[in-house]
Amino acid sequence: MIAEDSVLLRIGLVKVLETAGFEVVAEAGDAEAALAAVAEHRPDLVVLDVRMPPGFTDEGVRAALVIRREWPDTAVLLLSQYVEERYAADLLSGDTRGIGYLLKERVADVEEFIDALRRVADGGTALDPQVVSQLLLRRHRDPLERLTRREREVLELMASGRSNAGIAERLVVSESAVAKHINSILAKLDLPRADADHRRVLAVLRFLGVG
Repeated sequence: MIAEDSVLLRIGLVKVLETAGFEVVAEAGDAEAALAAVAEHRPDLVVLDVRMPPGFTDEGVRAALVIRREWPDTAVLLLSQYVEERYAADLLSGDTRGIGYLLKERVADVEEFIDALRRVADGGTALDPQVVSQLLLRRHRDPLERLTRREREVLELMASGRSNAGIAERLVVSESAVAKHINSILAKLDLPRADADHRRVLAVLRFLGVG
């Protein structure tokens, strides 16, 4: 379902999603209507505007937090006009499965936007590079400073929700090279021993400063 107060953008999102094979079960123009629609339809994925009526502040974020609490199997992707790092940190402070936060300008790149939607719907993450950069600038501290430039690039792509294959493609390196960088990152961040997937999530949270 889609929750966006701009009628034109909402119509455009519906068109893009339906063309890509998604079924849009409901639309809403404010957070209250969005929550009612989620309760009724139990969608797999909700696309929410950060700022919606009546206050145009953080209504979408608060609705997203309710959705995550009441319907944890529902994936959520927030859209924002500007980088609002506090809202991103609020959303990422809990379970990060099925979470996305993108700037609205990313919708223009339809292929990339649809890829992000599918990743979030499948339980992954999709974070806008500008959001990641802002959170990083705010959180420069050890042990992150131990990382090399390439390791930071890998970790930033991990934070944006990329798989090892996706990172390798973006950096034009082999998947084995990516795996070596990730192992080095996990070691340098002094993360507790756990399964590989859990340590990967912990590394991303450490990177974003919300874990």
